[in-house]
Amino acid sequence: MNFYDSAFLLLVTGCGLLSWRQYYTGEKSPEEKSLNQSMITPRAKAEASQFTRLFLTVYCLVMGSDWLQGPYVYSLYKDQFELPERTVAALFTTGFLSGGISGYFVGQFADRYGRKTACLVFCITYSIACFSTLIPSVPALFFGRVFGGLSTSLMYSAFESWMVTEYHKRQMDKAGSSLSGMYGIMTTLNSIVAILSGVFSEWLVNFTHTKRAPFMASAALLVVAFWIILVCWTENYGDSHSSSESSTPPKDALKTFFTDKRILTLCLASCFFEGSMYLFVFFWTPALKAAQSLAKSPELPLGMIFACFMGSVMAGSLAFNLLVSKYQLISHARLLTIIFATASSSLLITVVVKDEAWTFWSFCVFEACVGMYWPSVGYLKGRFIEDGIRARIYGMLRIPLNVFVVVALSLVKEGPEYRNLVFMTCSGLLVSTSGIFHHYVSD
Repeated sequence: MNFYDSAFLLLVTGCGLLSWRQYYTGEKSPEEKSLNQSMITPRAKAEASQFTRLFLTVYCLVMGSDWLQGPYVYSLYKDQFELPERTVAALFTTGFLSGGISGYFVGQFADRYGRKTACLVFCITYSIACFSTLIPSVPALFFGRVFGGLSTSLMYSAFESWMVTEYHKRQMDKAGSSLSGMYGIMTTLNSIVAILSGVFSEWLVNFTHTKRAPFMASAALLVVAFWIILVCWTENYGDSHSSSESSTPPKDALKTFFTDKRILTLCLASCFFEGSMYLFVFFWTPALKAAQSLAKSPELPLGMIFACFMGSVMAGSLAFNLLVSKYQLISHARLLTIIFATASSSLLITVVVKDEAWTFWSFCVFEACVGMYWPSVGYLKGRFIEDGIRARIYGMLRIPLNVFVVVALSLVKEGPEYRNLVFMTCSGLLVSTSGIFHHYVSD
């Protein structure tokens, strides 16, 4: 058993222990203890369970379609298509630029024409992005990245907006379901899907001898998700839709965005933390290759390493469930300040210590922070942002993020110097974000 197989086994064991601690100890959270169980009818429980299964099924399919591509996006461009580093960076930049430009408009589209409709559009556009990898042409790849960026904006605004709005509309809290718990489950399932996707994508590449195969599998999942959304989901809208049918003016999303300090701080956190995360996606493969001690080291098992990272994300999400949802030992906002500081340290270690094992485990710590970040920030967005303008605000939150990543990737250079500079810069920005977040945001 090699190093990465052992690491994966260790992470899976850790996740198993955390899962056992959460689900099989028989202890109830303070939130569950405070509920009057006699007021929750069997019908309400059944409806809550049906809604949860319906959303999470689609969520897993959609995230699986994204994660299948994860380990091989960089490698497909760099190794199989043999594109230079600057062209690869330009492809990544195009995706983020597309996401940044479309961020506000896709949110506006989702609020006006329906979040379900926006989710269906996502399935179509992301499938187009997947099929673009079949054409061995740089223009076709850039075309695919444009659709990929558009799809990412839809994925991170429409689906979550649909879920939170339906949660409030159906009064799921009265059925004993908490929004914080829902985000915790989403992140845990997302991690499981990502682990399976990483392992499956590596098997698929080895079996087919082409790094395009995971992209085709991704398109297949999108077809299934499209059908379930079309047949089973109900539609919900933002206030821009209702205002078009009445004399009531829609709430000004831009004004809300720029006047609410909590939303602005969430935007800052999203920009720097998620920006660091996306830059990490671009740089982790060359960083680990550079950290290998032997010149003739075996090729890195990218799928297995990716699965290890996702195991770390799962461990983080399970830790979140225990710390916040189950025992309420710390608030979402305070946890985020710790997450930003820890993520900063983990990136800095990879610059200071030139060792493959240290680099790998530092990346795992960063990914564990990602696992705690998503449910924490998702819960705060669910609380601070109104349903009527939710998709628009979610889309706007991604604009500075995409600009940040575009600037970083547009300056990319061959060699470790620029990569180390990026990690050091992200580390400094995350420390600053931790302090600002602590000052302006509280649950």
